[in-house]
Amino acid sequence: MNDLAPLLTPEGRALLDEVRDTDPAQELAVATRLRREHPAELVSAALGQARLRQRAVVKFGAEDAGRMFFTPNGVEQSTRASVAAYRARRMADLGITSVADLCCGIGGDAIALARAGIRVLAVDRDPQTAAAARANADALGLSGLVDVREADVTDVDTAGFDAVFVDPARRGGRGRIFDPEAYSPPLSWAVSAARRAPRAAALKIAPGIPHEAVPEDAEAEWISDGGDVKEAVLWFGTEPGAVRATLLPGPRTLLSRGLPDPAVRPPGRYLYEPDGAVIRAHLVAEVADRVDGGLLDATIAYVTADALHPTPYATAYEITDHLPFNVKKLKALLRERRVGTLTVKKRGSAVEPEELRRKVKPQGPHAATVFLTRVAGAPAMLIGRPA
Repeated sequence: MNDLAPLLTPEGRALLDEVRDTDPAQELAVATRLRREHPAELVSAALGQARLRQRAVVKFGAEDAGRMFFTPNGVEQSTRASVAAYRARRMADLGITSVADLCCGIGGDAIALARAGIRVLAVDRDPQTAAAARANADALGLSGLVDVREADVTDVDTAGFDAVFVDPARRGGRGRIFDPEAYSPPLSWAVSAARRAPRAAALKIAPGIPHEAVPEDAEAEWISDGGDVKEAVLWFGTEPGAVRATLLPGPRTLLSRGLPDPAVRPPGRYLYEPDGAVIRAHLVAEVADRVDGGLLDATIAYVTADALHPTPYATAYEITDHLPFNVKKLKALLRERRVGTLTVKKRGSAVEPEELRRKVKPQGPHAATVFLTRVAGAPAMLIGRPA
C-alpha cells in the first residue's frame, strides 16, 4: 500500500469496514469477490490495512486500532498506547502545554499527548508515515490539537514549544540498531535538541542503552508494561542524574538510592525475580534492600531472602529444593512429585528451557518452577512455586 488517499475516500472507508474482521485464511476468496465491484488495488490496500489493524490491537486496543491507519513499520515501531499515555501524563504533570513530537511515526505518542490536552506538532520525513499520522489524528477526533508536518526533523524550529519529544528510528535495513549514534537522527543530535527545549524534553531510546551513554544532565527511566520491558526514556528538565524503573499498569516507580551491590548469600526460603525494568535500571540492590535479601550470585539478578516481603518490583517464589545442576536428579524429583506443568526460568545457564523439558518429560497433575542459575558461581537448580 503506497498511498492512503484511496482508503480515505467514502468507497475506501466502506471497504475497510467490510473487510475489518477478515480471516487471513479467507483473504483470497474475499479479494476475488470484492474485485468484481471495486478496483483491485483498492481491495488489496483495504485487506492489507485490515491485517495491520489486527496486528495493532495489542498496542492500541481494538477500538482505536479499528479506526486508525498503519504502515508495516508503524505497527512494529510505534509506542504501546499504555506507555505513551503514561509519558503524556508525566508531561502534563510538568505543566507542559505544547510539544514538538519529532520522528512521530504513525502518531501514537502524538495521540496520547493530545488526549492529555497538549498541543502537538508531529513531524516525520516519510510521506506515507506522515499521512498515516494525519489520518489517525483525524480519525480519533484530535486534529484540532495535532498538526502533522512532513519534514526532516533536523530542519524544524521547536522554539515555540514547551517541550520536545524525540523517537529516533532504531531499525535499519539489517534489523535493530544498537549504536545510539547510528539512530536516525543520532542520539547526540536528539540530546542537543532536548537541551534547547524551554521546559522539558523526553527521548525514547532502546532499553539496552549502556548506562555510561546516559548524559549526566538527564534522568533515565526504564519502563515495563505487564512485565515486559518496552523502552527507556531520557528526560531533560526533570531530575538530572536520577535513575528510575517504572512498571505499568500502575504506574509504580522505583528510584535509585545509590545503594551498593547486595552481598552474595546462600539460598533462603524465597527467591525474588526483579522486573525487567528494575534490572535494566540497575536497581536490583533497591529490591534486595526492600526484601532484606542478597544475591544468589554476584553476576546474576536473582535475589534470595528468608522471609516473604511482597513487592511490586519483583515476583516472589517459595523455594522447596536447591540442587546442583543434574538433569537425572531433576527428572527423578519431578516424577516423584508428579509434576506435569514445568516452568523453566534461567539466568547464567546455557541450557535451553525446551531442551530441558524434552529431557525430563514432565507428567502429572502438579506444577512447579525450576530456576537454572548459578549459586556462588556453581551451576544450580532451584525448584519452587509462586509465593
